Amino acid sequence: MRKLMNRTAIAALSLAFATEAMATEWNVSLWGKRRAFTEHVEKLAELVSEKTNGEFTLNISYGGLSKNKENLDGISIGAFEMAQFCAGYHRDKNPSITVLELPFLGVSSLQQEIEMSLAVYQHPAVVADLARWNATLLMPSPLPQYNLVGVGDAPTMLEDFEGLTVRATGGIGAAMETIGAVPTSMSASEVRQALDSGIVKAVSFAPHAHMSFGTVENGAWWTTNLNPGTVNCPVVVNTDALNDLPDDQREALLGSVDEALDYYVDFYETKTMDAWGPALDERGIERITFSDEEVAAFKDAAAAPAAQAWIEDNTARGLPAQELYDLVTGMIAAQSK
Repeated sequence: MRKLMNRTAIAALSLAFATEAMATEWNVSLWGKRRAFTEHVEKLAELVSEKTNGEFTLNISYGGLSKNKENLDGISIGAFEMAQFCAGYHRDKNPSITVLELPFLGVSSLQQEIEMSLAVYQHPAVVADLARWNATLLMPSPLPQYNLVGVGDAPTMLEDFEGLTVRATGGIGAAMETIGAVPTSMSASEVRQALDSGIVKAVSFAPHAHMSFGTVENGAWWTTNLNPGTVNCPVVVNTDALNDLPDDQREALLGSVDEALDYYVDFYETKTMDAWGPALDERGIERITFSDEEVAAFKDAAAAPAAQAWIEDNTARGLPAQELYDLVTGMIAAQSK
């Protein structure tokens, strides 16, 4: 009987250790606070846990693991297994995906942004570019066209942007520069203080970020239709960690991406955009709408020069820049038909 009990105990312990060994926990580095911009990551964590009966969990941290501009570095050294970052924060680290941040590409929906981003992410040159950081691109964080919230006198013509200090990253910053604005790149968490202190007079954000990071609290005006572009902010995973996952857990992760993105789009298009108009009205923020001629002039000044400069600079880096640009613009042209 004693021998039988010992064998039973050993078997139970062995099973417990095996179960523990199969459990996987990943740390995920985000920033700010939970908001529309992070809902696909939150949903992904929920789905992965459900599909693996809690054996694979994503522990999401908002700023506790890394600064947002250092998330790609953290991924590269395995400090955490998953992270979100924006390409415009460090264009030199991820030049291939900055094609998605070129101004006036003409993207008209979040779903179109997803399809275009995923196509770029799967391009061999892009895969190789991110592999330098031991990173695998998992999914985008699709955002609508950016517009400005600002303080002081509202610009009503393009010439009014001359000398205006604007928080704008990537291609949006380059576009603003063509009409005389002075773009400044800073992380989202720094923006409210910069606007309140007068370091910048306007901030380029998508609606959710204007609400989440408080630019609407002291903002006086908002541009409804400049629509210079958006930023591309992928979610990446450490490649070694991804490869080390058991097959069922890898399938749970990769197989949940589409559902997580569908949830994100629905959340953004309903809850976020439904709250945007009332947020402006409650604070008495003036809506500035530019004429079709003004918007066309802005596009003429910014789009072609920015694209040509991007192609030349990144061809010199050894990237198939023209091919990547043609991939993006070709998809947009095809979908617009």
